Amino acid sequence: MKRTLIQNARIVSPDRDLENGALLLEDGRIAAVYEAGAELPAADTVIDAAGRIAMPGFFDIHCHGADGHDVCDNSLEAIRHIARKKLQEGVTTWLPTTLTQPQDKLEEIAGKIAEYMANPEFTRAPGVHVEGPFINKEKAGAQNPEYVRLPNFPELKAFHDIAPALIVSLAPEMPGALEVIREAKAHGITSSAAHTSSTAAHIAAAKDAGLTHLTHFGNAMTPLHHREIGVVGTGLMDDSIKIELICDTVHLAPDMLKLIFKLVPIDRILMITDSMAASWIGNGECMLGGLEVVVENDVARLKHGGALAGSALLYNDGVKNVAAITGLPLSQIVKTTSWNQAQSLGLEGFGKLEPGFHADIVLLDSDFNVWKTLVGGEER
Repeated sequence: MKRTLIQNARIVSPDRDLENGALLLEDGRIAAVYEAGAELPAADTVIDAAGRIAMPGFFDIHCHGADGHDVCDNSLEAIRHIARKKLQEGVTTWLPTTLTQPQDKLEEIAGKIAEYMANPEFTRAPGVHVEGPFINKEKAGAQNPEYVRLPNFPELKAFHDIAPALIVSLAPEMPGALEVIREAKAHGITSSAAHTSSTAAHIAAAKDAGLTHLTHFGNAMTPLHHREIGVVGTGLMDDSIKIELICDTVHLAPDMLKLIFKLVPIDRILMITDSMAASWIGNGECMLGGLEVVVENDVARLKHGGALAGSALLYNDGVKNVAAITGLPLSQIVKTTSWNQAQSLGLEGFGKLEPGFHADIVLLDSDFNVWKTLVGGEER
């Protein structure tokens, strides 16, 4: 039995912030948590955190790519490269996220993701986030409108049979969407509203069918209006719905982030990156689902039309932004980085630094720079 001890760490877990603590890891799980001054056991490997922050590894449920590579490149090597880069952001669990593409290509991509899932050398990848193609063309944003089509469950099922879909993002107002949501729920797939012109009534009907998430909240959805609260108003008001937040201060202004964290209970918030090939590259150009993207000052926009094209956000930078903007204690913010995601998807044993949980851990300095990331107690 291999034993690893992380000592001299500030241990941050939901509702817990422990200075000068220690974690004992055994066989991929957390075996014990020690408070300051406790007698520590012998271990095969000792990691001196030197006061750094230990948090549960981040859980990015919406990420298309990184460092010039995209899930829709239809390449196992691209997926492996993204998974490796996500570790450098502190992400230990990632849902490879697809784009609106032809069905035959989506099934090929599912095959590449399944190959990675069979040997997840870097981040864990328990399933896929299928974003599109069942969206509203009028709200396509940076999704390719050429491939948008009406919701139909057989297409999603064909993908799901190759690589398990954990989330499908779709527009609830489109014909056939409610049936897809009902079938998705029956197959254990979470439905999320995205790229949608839905009214509050559409979301209520979708919720009755099984919808539980809102994708990249505030973006490509109907805004709050005093005579129709839209998807944004519903997301602020309805305590049964979880909302994804891109915390780059571009997709949501700092004041909007502050408002959301003030109004929405912390257990409904899911921090994501929605990053694509633009992350890690600095300024330059890349592709997103066959569309040309220009990146300037870490903001990615379509070359033609100027729509925001996903983000260039690193997950740890999003955490840093939220901490600075909201002033909330880390013991609360940490719920939005892995625990809520795991709970919403029914993945047990993730999101807390407590005995019995998976030893998926990120170690960060006080400025939220990633020092080490462990998956199952191992550095990868």
